[in-house]
Amino acid sequence: MEMITPMAPRKIALLTDSTADLTTQVAEENHIHVVPLRIRCADGEYSDGVDIHAADIYARLRAGELPKTSLPAGEDITAAFDRIRDEGYDGVIAVMLSGGLSGTYNMTRLLAEERRDLEIKVYDSVSGSLGIGVTMLQLAEDLRAGASWRELTHKRVPQLIKNTFPFFSVDTLEYLQRGGRIGKVTAMAGTMLQIKPLITFAADGQLQSIAKVRGRKQVMDKLIDLVVKACGNHKKYNLAVANGGAPEEMAVLKEKLKAALPYYDHIWDGELDGTLSVYIGDGVLGTCVQVLD
Repeated sequence: MEMITPMAPRKIALLTDSTADLTTQVAEENHIHVVPLRIRCADGEYSDGVDIHAADIYARLRAGELPKTSLPAGEDITAAFDRIRDEGYDGVIAVMLSGGLSGTYNMTRLLAEERRDLEIKVYDSVSGSLGIGVTMLQLAEDLRAGASWRELTHKRVPQLIKNTFPFFSVDTLEYLQRGGRIGKVTAMAGTMLQIKPLITFAADGQLQSIAKVRGRKQVMDKLIDLVVKACGNHKKYNLAVANGGAPEEMAVLKEKLKAALPYYDHIWDGELDGTLSVYIGDGVLGTCVQVLD
């Protein structure tokens, strides 16, 4: 009896969550669907990037409140799948916040398995913030260039996840410790010495310390150094910068990054989301390189 191979999806949608740090405009321009994580505050529950943003979180942290983060509502993920189907898509590529930090990936995967009207592939980004953002923007670029379902799901997405390297400076470890997300980040008694830790994602998707410097002036140089080393001798790459409450410093960092690695395909910038801001506070700078060759 002849086996009938199911047809590959013809129209492919992209899905991620609010920790990808894509503005509404950028998401819409690139046809990227975004599911918000939830943030529980003293006065109620909010949807990240919808009715609460990073600036609101900073104000609450400064006032002594410590909000709690939560998974997206199951109905929000289901509604996103319904919307994608209603827009005429038959395939979905979903890249979600690191499974080492959140159950968002697992929840999306389980809900995807229940669908019979869409072919859905869900991936653990093993990353967060600009690490997910650059992956989604590159996938949008690949779709515009005519990449096929098989090419994207078998090769491109795993390649991008494996070769995307984000780094962040954190002004204080207080919120990571209080929020229970310290992971592999070394808790150092460095406040009085102005020690600034730099963090990245470990292989299991948890946060880990990668370097420390004294004072904010050295933060930028170290971030650039880490990105240049991660890029190595590769000639084709994307770059990104991000900030949490430090837009002027991010602009300087962006120029330094362009000077250090001038042959980028794209350089993107963004602002940290509310969810991650709960754990790292403000005064945050981030950089990322995504190797393409």
